[in-house]
Formats: sequence, C-alpha cells, structure tokens
Amino acid sequence: MKIKKGDYVVVITGDDASSSPKLVLQVLSGGQKMIVQGVNQVYKHVKRGHPKSPSGGRLQMEMPIQSSNVMYYCQNCQKPTRLGFRYDDEGAKFRYCKKCDASCGEPISPKRAKYAKAGN
Repeated sequence: MKIKKGDYVVVITGDDASSSPKLVLQVLSGGQKMIVQGVNQVYKHVKRGHPKSPSGGRLQMEMPIQSSNVMYYCQNCQKPTRLGFRYDDEGAKFRYCKKCDASCGEPISPKRAKYAKAGN
C-alpha cells in the first residue's frame, strides 16, 4: 500500500467525503483499511470502570474505512493525487506525486542498489 501512517488524505466517497485533507492515524490489514482522523466516527457505549472512561457513558471513536475511498493529498501541489514509486541513483525506493512529480517522504529501502535504473 502506498499510503502510510502520518500521511494526509482526502476522502472521496462515502458519508464523510470532503475536499479537506485528513490525517491517517493507522493502517490496518495489509493496507486495505485505515483509520482517518475525524472520519467514520461512531459511539461506543461503555460501562463504569472502563480504562478510557471510568464513569461510563459514550465514547466517540473512529472506525476503519476502505483505502479505495481515499486519495493521497500532496502538500506541494495542494491537490489529491495518485502516488508512484521510483528508484534514485543509489537504489533507494521512494514515493512521488504523479501530478507535480515531487518526492513524497523519505526513501523506503536504500539497501536495494541492484534495482536502480542507472545502468540496468
């Protein structure tokens, strides 16, 4: 999966669809689902003595959504976009924005020099 924890995404379908970017809090089950801040919120009723709510009541929490319902939000071009992968000259794999061609984050694996496109 190309979207990771800490990325900003835009929800494109569903009840919480909007054009404002939201933060990814957690990626679940191999990247197929993710928990996004402020999206798909539900109430969980808890009894007294619960660690998060000792007095009991209703806890508001986010539930997972499908990763197909979100798009990565590029900080450089300020638009939702798709991501691609590239290798630099040292063989480090990194993500890039397909609209503005800018790098998105740090390199993933600098050890794999044999997959570098320079010379192969």
